[in-house]
Amino acid sequence: MSGIEDGVARVVSVRGMALAALTPLIGLAACGGGDQPPWKAAPPAKGPSAAEAGYVAPPAVLTLRVEPQGVVLSGSAQPGAKVMLGTPTGETLDAQAGADGRWTATAPVSDVVRLYGLFMVVDGRKVQSEGYLVLTPDGRSAELRAGGGARVMAPGSRPPRILAIDYDGDGGTVVSGVGTANADVGLRIDRASGGASVVGAGGRFAIPLGRPLASGAHAFEVAAEGGEDTVLAPTTRAAPLDDSVYRAARFDGGWRIDWATPGGGVQTTLLLDRRG
Repeated sequence: MSGIEDGVARVVSVRGMALAALTPLIGLAACGGGDQPPWKAAPPAKGPSAAEAGYVAPPAVLTLRVEPQGVVLSGSAQPGAKVMLGTPTGETLDAQAGADGRWTATAPVSDVVRLYGLFMVVDGRKVQSEGYLVLTPDGRSAELRAGGGARVMAPGSRPPRILAIDYDGDGGTVVSGVGTANADVGLRIDRASGGASVVGAGGRFAIPLGRPLASGAHAFEVAAEGGEDTVLAPTTRAAPLDDSVYRAARFDGGWRIDWATPGGGVQTTLLLDRRG
């Protein structure tokens, strides 16, 4: 998908979006060291392959809670690893994973949307998370994934709930949310069939649309065990970011985040307000 990842072979738009999830931004392999800022995606590793070097699970944020002093993030990493979170403007948060692989860091209170890159250092190598971490002023968190649906931090739900909509300049679209684990879930857009999937064991689903989506307002509906959920959301194309890494603003129904992918494209993530 040209608007998502330049390094991915061009196929139909939605297939490109799915394949882009395998590219370096979401690289599960260890990245080379150096002074690269932690918000910036690392280049593909050279030399031995990730399999030869030994797979290392990437760091992740598992929980968050809003406290008077800030947003307390807790997550997983390699036991004993140094964990780093950094913003495009240079602010950094450091943490140390304990013997059980757990780490905690506190992000300052902010009235704007913040974007963080998450890395850990293992044996001198940087290993990045599966995407960028976003924090909203109202205490929500999600993992933004180039070419894939955002993983919003939320428990499973019965009935299902649409939590995020991702799309790019070509109309490739992924609708994601939560539901009852292992349940079948179907998607309709403007009352037309849009695709289907199965809610994962963790209570999450992500459904790529089988055709490019036209720019404009659309009705998104998912149905699964326990009921259905419908949201109206605008999918207007993003303006150029110029020299910015991302741009965030409120819309009637949630937060819109336009952000630069490592391949040079722009992806838009709509983080929808809580409902029900």
